[in-house]
Amino acid sequence: MRLPKMAEMIAGHLRKLIVRGELHEGEALPPETDLMAQFNVSRPTLREAFRILESESLITVRRGAHGGARVQLPDPKVAARSAAVILQFQGTTLEDLYEARIVIEPPCAGLLARTRSDEAIERLRTALVEHDAVADDPMRSIQVHVAFHSLLIELTGNQTLRLLMGTLENIIDMANASQVKSTAGSPKHQRASRKGLAAHHRVVDLIEAGDAEAAEQLWRKHLTEARDYLVRPDIETVLDLMG
Repeated sequence: MRLPKMAEMIAGHLRKLIVRGELHEGEALPPETDLMAQFNVSRPTLREAFRILESESLITVRRGAHGGARVQLPDPKVAARSAAVILQFQGTTLEDLYEARIVIEPPCAGLLARTRSDEAIERLRTALVEHDAVADDPMRSIQVHVAFHSLLIELTGNQTLRLLMGTLENIIDMANASQVKSTAGSPKHQRASRKGLAAHHRVVDLIEAGDAEAAEQLWRKHLTEARDYLVRPDIETVLDLMG
């Protein structure tokens, strides 16, 4: 049984303070000399603890006379980067990634249709206006397209779903951008773009109408078609995509 190193124990203590909100974003940690005395450790051990927290994006450390460690809030992108590394190592296919998305996202559309708050509808409609405005700009359009999917997840209010999809989002963004760059301006891309935008408008209509079953079915069909369009024979795995 491995006992935790002192640096890991210090990092664990400070991590709890940050996650519990006892240390706030932007707040400076006590000076190193104070923390060394508090934990009865050497400077190298304390700095090792700082490096652990830095790797988790829970603090930033600046060296020099006016430096020190400051708290920053946990960032879901850290989890996404870690997941991406694991997916690469396992040789995960892009089709596998999209399949997970097809399982997770459609019920979210159904959930929004069942709750259909005025605020959610307004935010979705606003996102559609922005999407319509950039429809002729392939790269900007795909960014807004992806943002709409993220917004749909966000509006469920479910933090676990947001984190799960956040771990997929960065990789899906790269796959989308890769495909758009290779087909931008082509009839195939234009058809896919128009069809995707129409699905976004239709799902908002269904959500506003409170038709949960139809919203979920439409979104599953939309994601399946997106997978079929975006998966390329020359980029099969996450590692292929990352280069």
